[in-house]
Amino acid sequence: MSLTRRTLGIAGLSGLGLASCAPRPAPGGRTVFDAVDVHPGDFPTVAAVKWMGEELGRLTGGRLGVRQYPSGQLGSEDDSIGLARFGAVDMCRVAVAALNNAFPETRLLALPYVFRSVAHVRAVVDGDIGTELLNVFEHRGLIGLAYYDAAPRCFYNVRHPVTEPGQLRGLKMRAPQSDIFLDSIRAMGANPTPLTFGAVFSSLQTHLIDGAENNWPAYQSSRQFEVARFWSQTEHSFSPDALLMSKASFDALTPADRELVRDVARRSVQVMRVDWDRREAEARATVVAAGVQVAEVDKVAFAATVRPVLDKYLAEPRLRALHERIAAVA
Repeated sequence: MSLTRRTLGIAGLSGLGLASCAPRPAPGGRTVFDAVDVHPGDFPTVAAVKWMGEELGRLTGGRLGVRQYPSGQLGSEDDSIGLARFGAVDMCRVAVAALNNAFPETRLLALPYVFRSVAHVRAVVDGDIGTELLNVFEHRGLIGLAYYDAAPRCFYNVRHPVTEPGQLRGLKMRAPQSDIFLDSIRAMGANPTPLTFGAVFSSLQTHLIDGAENNWPAYQSSRQFEVARFWSQTEHSFSPDALLMSKASFDALTPADRELVRDVARRSVQVMRVDWDRREAEARATVVAAGVQVAEVDKVAFAATVRPVLDKYLAEPRLRALHERIAAVA
C-alpha cells in the first residue's frame, strides 16, 4: 500500500509499528524504498533520487527500487526527518538547516559566510570532512548517504531592492526552523519569522512576511518570484542538503545491498550537480525575464554583521576546529 499523509496520521508515529514496514517488500520479491522531498517532481534533488532508483533497479535486475513522494506530500522537512527516523519512510532529502538543532555538528555547514564559493563547499562535502559529517546521524536513527547542492542562498522580498544590511531593517523575513538561520537573519537587521517551506508563498501573498531567502531553483519552482520581485545576491549561505536513510531500513539490508545503496547515492551527487547547474541558470533566466529585479550587494558589509553569530557558535571547540579545516580546503 502506498503511503499518504492521511494513512501516516492514522497510524501515528507513537505506535512505532511503522518501523516494521521498512524496507517495504513489493510484488515479485522486489524491495521498494519510499523517498520523500518537499520539492516538486522535476527538481534536481528529486530527479537525482529517481536516478538512484533506476540505477539500483538496473544493477539488481529490478530487485531494488525507489518510490517517490515529492512536493511535500507527506509533510514538511521536519516531518520527513521524523518519518525516516521511525522507519515510516526509507529516505528523505532535507536542508541541513532542518538538522542543525538535533545534530550540532551540521551547524558549521549552515553558518553564514563559511564557504567562499560553490566549488569550495563541493570540495568540503566530497572530502574527509563531508564523510565525517555524514556519520553524525546514525546515533539517532538515520544514515547519511550524500550531500546535495542547495546554494548559494540569497534574500528576496516584496518591498524594495536591498543592497546593504540597513535596508533589511523592519522587514519580516522567513527563516528555516534553525537557530543559526534565525540568529543570522536577525544579525543582518531583519525580523526572522520561522515557517516551513510550503507556507512561504501564501505568507508572501498575505504579507505575513515581507521576504525570504533561498536558492534560485527553489525561488523559481515555488513561484515565489511572482510575489517577491526583489532579489539580492547576498550569497550569505552555501548550506547543502542532506540525503538520509532510515537506519531501520538500512540495517534490514544485506551487507552487499548496504554498500550498493551507499555507492549509488554517492554517484547520484554528480547526477544532481549537472542537473542543478543547468536548473540554476534556467531558473535565474526565467525570473529575470519575468521582471524580477536582481541587485548586487555589499557582501563585506553583510559578512561583518554576522561575525558575532560566527563567534557565538565557533566558541565550541569542535566547531572551531572544523571551521579551521574548512577554511584550509582549496
